[in-house]
Amino acid sequence: MVKLDKKIFGTLFLSMFAAITGVGIVVPLLPVYAHDLGASGVYIGLIFGSFSISRTVFLPYFGRLSDKKGRKPFIIAGLFAYALVSVAFIFSETVESLIFIRFLQGIGSAMVMPVVQAYIGEITPPGREGFTMGMFNMSLFFGLSIGPLMGGVINDIMGLKPTFMFMGILSLISFFLSLIFLPPTKTEKHISRDRELVSWRSLLKDKELAGLFLFRFAHTACIGIIWGFMPVFADSEFSISSSLIGLLVMLMVAISGALHVPMGMLADKMNKRRLVFIGGLITCFTVYFFAWETSVRGLLLNCIVFGIGGGISMPALMALAVLKGNKTGVMGSVMAFLTMAHSTGMLVGSLLAGIIMDYFELRKAFPFGAAIMLFGLASFMLLVKHRDEKENTLKN
Repeated sequence: MVKLDKKIFGTLFLSMFAAITGVGIVVPLLPVYAHDLGASGVYIGLIFGSFSISRTVFLPYFGRLSDKKGRKPFIIAGLFAYALVSVAFIFSETVESLIFIRFLQGIGSAMVMPVVQAYIGEITPPGREGFTMGMFNMSLFFGLSIGPLMGGVINDIMGLKPTFMFMGILSLISFFLSLIFLPPTKTEKHISRDRELVSWRSLLKDKELAGLFLFRFAHTACIGIIWGFMPVFADSEFSISSSLIGLLVMLMVAISGALHVPMGMLADKMNKRRLVFIGGLITCFTVYFFAWETSVRGLLLNCIVFGIGGGISMPALMALAVLKGNKTGVMGSVMAFLTMAHSTGMLVGSLLAGIIMDYFELRKAFPFGAAIMLFGLASFMLLVKHRDEKENTLKN
C-alpha cells in the first residue's frame, strides 16, 4: 500500500496555513476600509473581483506548466509574491490602488493554490482521497478562520497598517518553509516533461469535470457575496466592531474546516455525490435566509450553518477531483480548472452583490446567491454520475 509522504504533506500544510492566515487577516477589513475611502458597491466588488480576474487568467498557464516543470518553483514564487503584496497594501491609500494590488495578489495565488493541491493529490494514497484532501484543506480553512479574527483584533488595537505587516510576516514564513523543506524539483515523481499532456479542449468536454466546476463556481459565488458584503451589511445594519465581524467570518470558516477530516473519511466510505448534494442543499437554504436576518444572533447562526454545508460538500468534491486528476494524468490542470471555478465564482458573486447594493438594497443579494447555488447543485447532479464508489472499490 502506498503511504503518504509526511514530510511533503507537513511542509505544504504549514506553509499554506501561514499564508492563508495572512490573507485571511485582511478579509473582513478590506470592504470596510474601501467603503471608508468612498468606494461604491461596484468598486468594493471590483476589489474582490480583480483578484479573481487575474487568478482566472493565469490559472490555466501555471497549472499546466507545473505539470511539465514541477511544483516547487511555482509554489515558492507565489508565496514570495504574497509577501510583496503585503508591503504594497501598507502604502495603498486609494480604491484604485487596492484594486490593482488585489489583481497582483491573484497572480500570486494562481501560482500557489492549484499547484499545492495538485502536489497533495499526487502524494495521496489510493482510496484515501477524501481523508487526505480533507486533512489538507484544514490548513486553508483554519487559516481563513483565524486570520479574520486576528485581523479584526489587530485593527481594533493597533490600526490597519500593522495588520498588513502581520500578513507580510506570515507570508514570508510560508515562503521559507517551502523553500527549505520541500524536496528539489528534480525528485518530483509526476513531472511530465516528455509526455504529451491531455489537452485543455478534452478537459473542457468532460461532463463530470464540468459538473465539479459548476458546483464549485456556485458555492464560491455565495462565499463572494458573504465575504465581500456581510462585513458592510453587519457594520451598517448592526454597527458591530471589526473584532465581532472577524468572529462571524472565523466561525463560518472554522466550522467548515473542522468538518473536513470526518467528512473526508466518510467520503472515502460512501457515495461522494450524495455528500456533495446534502452540503449544497444546506448552503442554498442558508444563503437565502441571510436576507431575512434582523439580529447579530441570526447572523451568527447562519454563519455556522453555512460552514456546515461547505464542510459536508467540499471534501467529497475534492476527492472526486483527485480521482479525475489521477485518471487523466494532469493533476495540475484539473486542480487549476477547479480553482478557476473558485475565482470566477468569487468574481461573479462579489460583483453581483455590489450592483444589487448600488441599485436596490444589499439584502436582496442573498436570494440571488441562493439561486446560483441551486443552479450549480442541479448541474452537478445531472453531470456527475455514480462512478466514485466503483473506483474506490477497485482501488481497495
